[in-house]
Amino acid sequence: MKRLITTLKNIWKIKELRNRILFTLGMLMVFRFGSYVVLPGVVPSVLEGAAQNRGNANDLLGLINVFTGGAFNNASVFALGIMPYITASIIIQLLGFAVPYFQRLQQKEGESGRKKINQITRLLTVAITLVQGGGYLTYINSLEYNGVGAVDPSLPGGIFWGANIIILATGTVFAMWLGERITDRGIGNGVSLLIMIGIIARLPQAFAAEFLLRLESGILLFILEIAFLFVIIIGTIVIVQGVRKIPIQFAKRMVGRGSTAMPAAGARDYIPLKVNAAGVMPIIFAQALMFLPATAAQFITQDSSVAANPILMALNDFTSVPYNIVYFLLIVVFTYIYTALMVNPQQYSEYLKRQNAFIPGIKPGKPTADFIDAVTTRITLPGSIFLGLIAIMPAFAAAFGVNTAFAIFFGGTSLLILVGVVLDTLQQIESHLLMRRYDGLVKSGKIQGRQSRMQGIGANM
Repeated sequence: MKRLITTLKNIWKIKELRNRILFTLGMLMVFRFGSYVVLPGVVPSVLEGAAQNRGNANDLLGLINVFTGGAFNNASVFALGIMPYITASIIIQLLGFAVPYFQRLQQKEGESGRKKINQITRLLTVAITLVQGGGYLTYINSLEYNGVGAVDPSLPGGIFWGANIIILATGTVFAMWLGERITDRGIGNGVSLLIMIGIIARLPQAFAAEFLLRLESGILLFILEIAFLFVIIIGTIVIVQGVRKIPIQFAKRMVGRGSTAMPAAGARDYIPLKVNAAGVMPIIFAQALMFLPATAAQFITQDSSVAANPILMALNDFTSVPYNIVYFLLIVVFTYIYTALMVNPQQYSEYLKRQNAFIPGIKPGKPTADFIDAVTTRITLPGSIFLGLIAIMPAFAAAFGVNTAFAIFFGGTSLLILVGVVLDTLQQIESHLLMRRYDGLVKSGKIQGRQSRMQGIGANM
């Protein structure tokens, strides 16, 4: 405890770090405040009643509500949150693998290319928001509770639709601006922090509901749940931080103004290949596909023969065995696909050749690329399996009686985002402390800010 207090004092002593943290907290407070500002013409009491009647927090709308910190169900100006920007970023990233123009922007045009990509991403975000805004207002217009609609009938329809589509688009653009300002002047990745604060905003309520539920059946079971959640978090940290280090050697190393041959032992480094190079993207893609039957079921429930279809019902139930088997397999497949897109062994090989480096025992050129490809394929298998297991953990938690709102924190996209964002923010704080010669946040471990050696050439590519 004394060390923790000392570290907090050191953080407060560093003026730049202190200002960055305070600025970040201020921007996050603005974002959370906007999550409660309701769109004009919407009746909040009807929204609350309709959300209680719907009750299922695991469908597509429930997931969006989790990512927006409740702003979706509140019909606030940030109802769509930062998600349209995430969608646009994913589309641009995928285009970078398939379209030569975007490949040039990402790989060869440097800073000017990144600025063009950012501009295109912002324009695409606005276009996606306008489309999603229309769909969202249609959904709000369809809600009712005790015979009362969610939209004030005294408000003309044209004003309601036109004004609120503009407001929703403005809210998303403003959220995107907040994220960029946090990245530039705050601490951590701004967009990721906005998503994280939305997810974590639902945690206290879910935690309290689970605690009250377990008070009736026995507090010991609640303690076991928390212990299990702690183990899952540790496992998630392992998969996020885990790397396979491929040792490399440099034939020459720069010393002063010249170069000199160095012994192999004195010129060693490594290529860090991540066990989970795909990050959270396989879960997002798999979840999008798994929502298709669930979304279809919501529109065709009027047909009793279709609604009673056991296959459709199983794929609409996140606790069912068929759902989790298909979900798990999709994540494994998407992990391999996305890793193949993200990790380019040929680029590693060319980079090593340019740096006059090599992998001991492996010839330069194609043999090096083949070796890196083989290692990536081998480590992707356990990484994809573990990622799939993390993704279906909420289903196991719900099967053991954990309420749905709390079960989503036992795995899936929510937990991966939380762990990834927290680790990234801690790394930045750690770097600020070490630059001022203060002790870091931990004495041992793998927070990257503590490591003075090069993290591997993969980070430079």
